[in-house]
Amino acid sequence: MAEILDGKALANTLSEEIKEKVKAMSSNGIKPHFCVINIGDDPASKVYVRAKKRRAEKLGIDQEIFQLPAETTEEEALALIQKLNNDPQINGVMVQLPVPNHINSDHLIEAINPEKDVDALTAANVGRLWQGTHFVKPATACGIIDLLDHYQISLDGKRAVIIGRSNIVGKPLAALLLERNATVTLAHSHTKNLTELTKQADILVAAVGKAKLVTADMVKEGAVVIDVGINRIDGHLVGDVDFDNVKKRASYITPVPGGVGPLTVESLMQQVVALTRRQNGKS
Repeated sequence: MAEILDGKALANTLSEEIKEKVKAMSSNGIKPHFCVINIGDDPASKVYVRAKKRRAEKLGIDQEIFQLPAETTEEEALALIQKLNNDPQINGVMVQLPVPNHINSDHLIEAINPEKDVDALTAANVGRLWQGTHFVKPATACGIIDLLDHYQISLDGKRAVIIGRSNIVGKPLAALLLERNATVTLAHSHTKNLTELTKQADILVAAVGKAKLVTADMVKEGAVVIDVGINRIDGHLVGDVDFDNVKKRASYITPVPGGVGPLTVESLMQQVVALTRRQNGKS
């Protein structure tokens, strides 16, 4: 039976570490300050933005929300980003996705100063990630690496298979796993013979948003299984992994909820602190 990778417990530990860092910076007159731009009335986005703000406040980080109406033009949003880029008191900027259809989200993300790019989504920071010269990391991928490290799960020489090639999780996680000397395969909706790949995985990551996609017959005995999926079925949250059956084959597994999810917001706050330190000449 698999050992549970408790992301919630680790998030609480990281929270205390971040709080201490922020306190130390504040004693030197430096307080992390980041801004979230949310355009439109997407209910889920508003929930996420509020959750980030509450977490930031508990850690002593200033977070400012720019809630813009759905009819905001791309030019207006770009002008706001430029204003925040130019403000020396702002350490981080992010755009909450999705944005309304008349706005190109890529244009907004690329307009963010890479030195303030909390989500690490600008082309410059994506390039640094693959070069191994990054100073900021995408939050979910960073949280997964932190979780593996916390449980002292070695990645060196291991075969990792990631199902899902998104810019938010799959691709950046592949880069971070490669950095740790794992051998990485990125699978996706066009992958043929998926089960043949997953059964070879020492580390299996599911990140596609399809409930119970990964079944026990797809998992190698003793594999480490990371479930990034969040799906709502009959009022309950479930992941991309058939947890009850897969846990009988895996050595470690993340639950949903309580696995990767809690780490994402804490990791985002880690990036805010890292950018603030960098902008103030601290490594």
